[in-house]
Amino acid sequence: MMLIRCHDAAFGYEGKPVVSGLDFSVNEGDYLAILGENGAGKSTLVRGLLRLKKPLSGEVRFGFERGEAGYLPQRTETRRDFPASAYEVALSGALNSLGARPFYTRAAKAMARDNMELLGIAHLGDRRFSELSGGEQQRTLLARALCATKRLIVLDEPTAGLDMEAAEELYRSIARLNSQLGTAIVMVSHDVPSALKYAGLVLHLRHRQLFFGPAGEYAKLDMNGGGKDR
Repeated sequence: MMLIRCHDAAFGYEGKPVVSGLDFSVNEGDYLAILGENGAGKSTLVRGLLRLKKPLSGEVRFGFERGEAGYLPQRTETRRDFPASAYEVALSGALNSLGARPFYTRAAKAMARDNMELLGIAHLGDRRFSELSGGEQQRTLLARALCATKRLIVLDEPTAGLDMEAAEELYRSIARLNSQLGTAIVMVSHDVPSALKYAGLVLHLRHRQLFFGPAGEYAKLDMNGGGKDR
């Protein structure tokens, strides 16, 4: 089932396009890596895919409702006095599903625990979120995104600032969601080798769409210097 379809679309600010010529699709179960240099339009596109920004031109169709996409932003420093536990942070992803109910349901609490178990962080549930390592915090936030939805998760440079071991563990966790739960993944990344290792599809941008297709085909172009950033 189609989740996102862009046809000759452009996104930008104040009527000026930042990225254009977008012609790609994301279906249920896909794993798409969005690549490109700084300033290429990746973050602007992410805002469009999260339905926070309307296209300047072209057509963009969605197969999910507004608010149905989970989101994992770039890592930011957390205040040391931030009081919430890892479990409470993960559980907060279920807020949108509460509706008018003032309390989390038993099902929501069980889902948060299950998602933390899936991501290998169940043992961190009682720890203060601010005391976790960078990689542990990102996996907790991934569990929060998963509590919001299992259909589609959008990630913006999720491994930025992590050491190699923590980044690899996060990549494996993301791949596990995709393979075991069928969650569609759209991930912005500067880490081309890891993107090609885990993603099935690649979208390469430089203010316009340069490539969209299977990661294997993109890897061949990269080996030949096929029109991508050097």
